[in-house]
Amino acid sequence: MEWYNLVSFAGIFVLLAIAWIVSPCRSNVNWRAVVWGLGIQLAAGLFIFVVLAEMPEKHNPFLIANNLVNVVIESSAAGAEFLFGSLTDEKKNGFIFAVQALPTIIFFSALISILYFIGLMPWLIRQFARLFTRLMKISGAESVCAAGNIFVGIESTLTIKPHLAKMTPSELCTVLTAGMATVASNVLALYVFALQEKFPTIAAHLISASVLSAPAAVVMSKMFIPETGSPETLGLDIKPHYHKDANLFEAIINGANSGIRLIVGIVALLVAVLGLVALADAILGAFGNVVTLDINWSLKGLAGYICYPFALIMGIPFEDAGMVAQLLGQRALETEVPAYFALSSAIESGKLHNPRSIVIATYALCGFAHLASMAIFVGGTAAIAPAKTKMLSQIAFRALLAATFACFLTACVAGAFFMNSSLLLG
Repeated sequence: MEWYNLVSFAGIFVLLAIAWIVSPCRSNVNWRAVVWGLGIQLAAGLFIFVVLAEMPEKHNPFLIANNLVNVVIESSAAGAEFLFGSLTDEKKNGFIFAVQALPTIIFFSALISILYFIGLMPWLIRQFARLFTRLMKISGAESVCAAGNIFVGIESTLTIKPHLAKMTPSELCTVLTAGMATVASNVLALYVFALQEKFPTIAAHLISASVLSAPAAVVMSKMFIPETGSPETLGLDIKPHYHKDANLFEAIINGANSGIRLIVGIVALLVAVLGLVALADAILGAFGNVVTLDINWSLKGLAGYICYPFALIMGIPFEDAGMVAQLLGQRALETEVPAYFALSSAIESGKLHNPRSIVIATYALCGFAHLASMAIFVGGTAAIAPAKTKMLSQIAFRALLAATFACFLTACVAGAFFMNSSLLLG
C-alpha cells in the first residue's frame, strides 16, 4: 500500500461528502444503496487490481478478456480494409479517424445486435439488474436501465420503455446518470483504438470501468436527488423490454444500420462541439490579451482549473495533476473521444510521468459525462416519454454532476487498489 493509494481511498469519502452536502433532501438519502453500491465497487476493485494481478498471465481472466476484445477489434478492420484499402494503414498514411476508427462502431453495433438476438445480452442485463435491485433496494426499472448501460448507450432507455411514464424524479435521475456515467460497448472500441499501443491492457480496463461505474451511478444519483416518492417497480424483478429481430440476418442488418446512425451522430457532434469550443477559445484568447492575468485563457484550460482539486482527490500525483485536470475539462466540454486521444498523446510525449496517473485518468474519462451527452440523453428519453420532458429538463444538470462524480468515484476505487508493481498496465 502506497501513500497515493490512501489518498484515492480517502477521495471516495470526500466525493460522497460533497454529494451529501449539495443533496436537496439529505434526510431521504438511500444509505443502503450508497453502502452496497460502494461495496460492489470496492469488491470489484480488490478483485481486479489485487487478486487478478497475482494470477499467471496464461490463466488471468482480465488479460484473456483484454486479448479477446483486441481480437474482435482486429476482426472489425477487415471490412474497413476492403472499403478503404491502403487508407487504413496507419504506418503508411498516419492516423485517419474517419477511416481507421469509426468503422469499428458498425461492426460492434452488429455484434451487440447478434448478442441480443441469441438472448445473451438480455440475460446479462437481467442478472446485473437483479443484483442491484436486491442489494441496493432500488426499483427494478432503475436496475435494468443501469445494468443495460454497462453494455449499450441511449438504447438502454428502451429496455424500460413501459415504465418511463410513471417514474419518479429520483428514478429518472438514475436513468440519466447511468447513461452518462458509463460508455457503450460499440464506442468503447474507439478508446481502445486510441490507446492500445501505449496501454496494451486498455480494453479490459475500459470494460471494468464501465462495470464499476454502473453502481457508482446509482450511488451518486441517489445522493444528488434522493427518492421521496413511491417507485412503481420498487424491489421488483422486471425483464428488459426489447424488440427481437425475426432472424440472425435481420439482427446484423439492424445492428449495422444502428452503427451508421451512431457514426453520423458522433461526427456531427464532434464537428459542432469542437468548432464552437474553438470559437469560444478565440474569444477568450482575445480577452486574455487585454487582461494581464497569466492563466490558460481557453475553455479547456478554465475547466482544467476547476477539475484540478478533483484530480488530486482521485490520487493523481502532483506532477501529473495539471495534465489530468485538463483532460477531465476537455471531456466535460469536447466529449470523451478527443479526451482519450489527448490522453494517448500525453502518454506518448511523456507528459504523464506516473503509471497510476494513466490508469486513474483512463477510469475517470470512461463515461459520457459532458454537456453534449446531457442534451442527447434528455432529448432521447423525452422522445420516449414526452410527459416527462419538463421533469427531465429540471433534473438534467444534477444528473450530469452525478454522472461526473460517479466517474470520479470509479477512478478513486481504481486508484485505491492500483500498485505500480501490478501487471495490469501490460
